[in-house]
Amino acid sequence: MPRTRSLALSELRIGALTVTALVIGATVIFMLGSRSGFFWEYYHLKTRFAEVPGLRVGAPVRVAGIEAGSVSAITLAATGVDVEFVVSRALRSRITAASAASLGSLGLLGQTTLDVRPSATGEPIPEWGYVASGRSTGQLSSAADSATASLDELTRLLQGLRRGEGTIGRLLRDEQLYKEVQAMVSASEAVVTRIRTGQGTLGKLVSDPSVYAELDGSLTRLNALLGRVEAGEGSLGRLVKDDRLVKSLTSASDKLDGVATRLSEGEGTAGKLLTDGAMYDRLNAVAERLDRLLARLEKGEGTFGQLLQDRQLYENMNEATIELRALVADVRKNPKKYLKFSFF
Repeated sequence: MPRTRSLALSELRIGALTVTALVIGATVIFMLGSRSGFFWEYYHLKTRFAEVPGLRVGAPVRVAGIEAGSVSAITLAATGVDVEFVVSRALRSRITAASAASLGSLGLLGQTTLDVRPSATGEPIPEWGYVASGRSTGQLSSAADSATASLDELTRLLQGLRRGEGTIGRLLRDEQLYKEVQAMVSASEAVVTRIRTGQGTLGKLVSDPSVYAELDGSLTRLNALLGRVEAGEGSLGRLVKDDRLVKSLTSASDKLDGVATRLSEGEGTAGKLLTDGAMYDRLNAVAERLDRLLARLEKGEGTFGQLLQDRQLYENMNEATIELRALVADVRKNPKKYLKFSFF
């Protein structure tokens, strides 16, 4: 009897040990085969979104695009949705206060993921701490929102066109503007027709070979002239190519600069005239006296004034001059008549 009990106790121990080994082995296989790995290799974090469309528990968590954990819980909060997730402790120094979490997807229509943008700055977020949330630029909802905004803008544009707003709207609604545009199109067609038929300068240039030949000849001559200038021929060519002429012009310019400098410094008569106030006052006084003298002459004052203004005095002086000339001529002709000598 005691032997039977000992055997049963031994079998019980063996069975318990076997079951324990099987449980441990299953647990190890499950942990190694899962994406999470051993629990001590990960730590818990949280983030909060306004909404989490398509996100499920067990969804992968990616850090810089690399899968590094999974979503462990999704709960509804007072101001949004709290998402709990585990992430590898090896990345703890890269998930800081400057990091941000956003919703992504595996492909365009694939499984929704939780993406965390790492950062090399800021303090690491402690376990069960919150990672700031953001919106991924490549998120499908962002594209949908952009498309919706574009459709709204297009709708407003079409409504404005229907109301006749803008140039196109006026063109659609305003009959007078439509007629003006139609007239402008007709005039343009008429101009194109005239050009095609060779009318006008542009039409002749398009259709008349002689006009084209003349224009081509003019361009040829112009090219030849430019070639001569580049070769240094002629006055213009020498001006472009001859260094001596350039030096002469430079020397003349330097001399003019020197003259201008001397004038500004008050050297010479012109320089003093520009800078010496006393000389300017004297010249101004002389000019004023000349003005007064001319005014007196115009009024007929003095001998010269009467000579300019009195016609009778002018005629008397003219007659006296004529008589004096006649007297001089007679003296030259008959000097004895006027020169008499007597001797005692």
